[in-house]
Amino acid sequence: MTKRTSAKYKIDRRMGENIWGRAKSPVNRREYGPGQHGQRRKGKLSDFGIQLRAKQKLKGYYGDMTEKQFRRIFAEAERQRGDTGELLVGLLERRLDTVVYRAKFVPTIFAARQFVNHGHVTVNGQRVNIPSYRVKEGDVVEVREKSKQMAALLEATQLSERDVPDYIEADHSKMTATFVRIPGLGDVPYPVVMEPHLVIEFYAQN
Repeated sequence: MTKRTSAKYKIDRRMGENIWGRAKSPVNRREYGPGQHGQRRKGKLSDFGIQLRAKQKLKGYYGDMTEKQFRRIFAEAERQRGDTGELLVGLLERRLDTVVYRAKFVPTIFAARQFVNHGHVTVNGQRVNIPSYRVKEGDVVEVREKSKQMAALLEATQLSERDVPDYIEADHSKMTATFVRIPGLGDVPYPVVMEPHLVIEFYAQN
């Protein structure tokens, strides 16, 4: 288990929110942050602090990716024509590990990254083991034949915590998922409020 995976609950507690909507989140039991100083009364956040928190929350939600990875995706969204916040979310949702997570092949985004890394999925029949691989509209993601009977996979498809969003067509009998369209912010089933406009403000000033 990677350090990042083992620390996933700390992300929830640091944010003070159950950002993945999981029943096991420690925020459901105690809302203060991790560590010996976590129970201190929270001070009012500055504008910078609010923007930073919004960035950390969005970055953390997608598997707590590195700052370098996240900034590169943001820069790409900024270069494209249109609403940068909407484009940023669209690019994040096109990651292969995100599609695997959305299709409910795995219970968490961290498990999705590991699942892809270990070579359990194909895209349009070709094996892909890069979590950041970007799927296109119409691409078909499928669990490889030898991996379809994994216990964790079968359990994940039965999870009632979340549903497959309408921009992905998942067939759990065949273990396939078709990426139908690129979603906008309002289409993505975030359990908490995400504020990409604050992420834009953060990078504009830093």
